[in-house]
Amino acid sequence: MTPTPFRPGRRAVVAAAAALPVGIALAACSSDTGAGPDLGGGSDDGGAGSPFGDAVASGPVAADDVVSGSAWATAIKEKDKLVRGGTLANQVFSLASTSGGQPTGFDAGLTQLLAQYILGDGGAEKVEYIDTTVETRETLVENGTVDCVIATYSITPERLEVINFAGPYYLSGTAIQVRTEDKDTISGPKDLTGLKIVTQSNSTGVQAAEENIPDYDESLVQTLPDNESCVAALKQGRADAYVLDQGVLLGNSAADPEVTVVGDPFVDDPYGVGLSKDDDDALEFVNTFLQEIIDSGTWKDLWTATIGEVIDGEAPEPPVPGDLPA
Repeated sequence: MTPTPFRPGRRAVVAAAAALPVGIALAACSSDTGAGPDLGGGSDDGGAGSPFGDAVASGPVAADDVVSGSAWATAIKEKDKLVRGGTLANQVFSLASTSGGQPTGFDAGLTQLLAQYILGDGGAEKVEYIDTTVETRETLVENGTVDCVIATYSITPERLEVINFAGPYYLSGTAIQVRTEDKDTISGPKDLTGLKIVTQSNSTGVQAAEENIPDYDESLVQTLPDNESCVAALKQGRADAYVLDQGVLLGNSAADPEVTVVGDPFVDDPYGVGLSKDDDDALEFVNTFLQEIIDSGTWKDLWTATIGEVIDGEAPEPPVPGDLPA
C-alpha cells in the first residue's frame, strides 16, 4: 500500500511551550515542543469526551486467557504497568500534555490502547514513558528496560536482525523538510544535489539520501543524534534540508512555522512496535492486538483524532499486521 501523502495542515496549530507532567520518565526531551492539534474540548489533554480520549476508551480489552497465554503480557499485568520507549516531543505522534493529562498523538494513543488491552479498564493511564533516541532504541528493547518501543519506529531488515517488530501499524515515508522561506525551491530529492543535508544518525534517512539524491556527495551529509539537533541545524543554516521519516518532520512543521515539509514521501517507511526477541510470544500478542483495533474501527478513530487533524483526506486503509518488508 502506498502511504497517504502528507499535506499542509488544514487546521492552524498554535505553538506553545510544553511543560512535562509530573511522573513521566524522560531522559532528554525537547523543551521547545508546541501544543499539539486540538484533540477535543479546546484542550490538548485528550481527556474523556475528546475525539482522542473517546478513541482510546473505545479500544478492546483482552480476555483473561489471552493475557495469561502470553508470558510477555502476563509480566506486564503482574507489574500493573506498561513501560514504553519512545518520545513525548512529537507534535502529531506523541506529545506530553500541557495540563497534566495523558500524552496525545497517534503513537501515544496506540500505547494507551495496548496498555488498556492488557491491563483492562483504567489501563490506558498505567504507562511509564521512557525517552529513547534513534541510537538507544534497540539497546533498551534488548536489555529489557522497556516492554516495547512505539516511536515512529521504521521497520528495516537491519533492525529485524536485532529485535522483533509487531506491525506494521502505520505506513509513512522518508521526506524532506526545509526552512519555510525555501519551500518553493526544493520539492524532492532531485533538488538536493550539491546542498547540505542533515539527518539523524542510525536512521533510515542516510540510506534514503544516498539512494535518491542525484550525484550524492557523502561529504555534504551530516548526522546528528536527535530530531531537535537536526531542526536546529536546518534553522541555523548549517543544513539546507532535513531528510527523515515524514511522521517526525510533520510534527516539526506543526510545532514550528519556520520549517516546512515539501513534496511527497520518496521512500516507504512502515512503522512497527519494537519488541525483544527474547519475548517469544510478544510478537503474536501485539499483532493480534493491532488486528483487533483495526477490525473494531478504533485504528481509524485514532487516526482521525490525531494525524487526521493536520492532513487532508480520509483515513487510509491500515497496513496488515505481520506483513513486514522483505
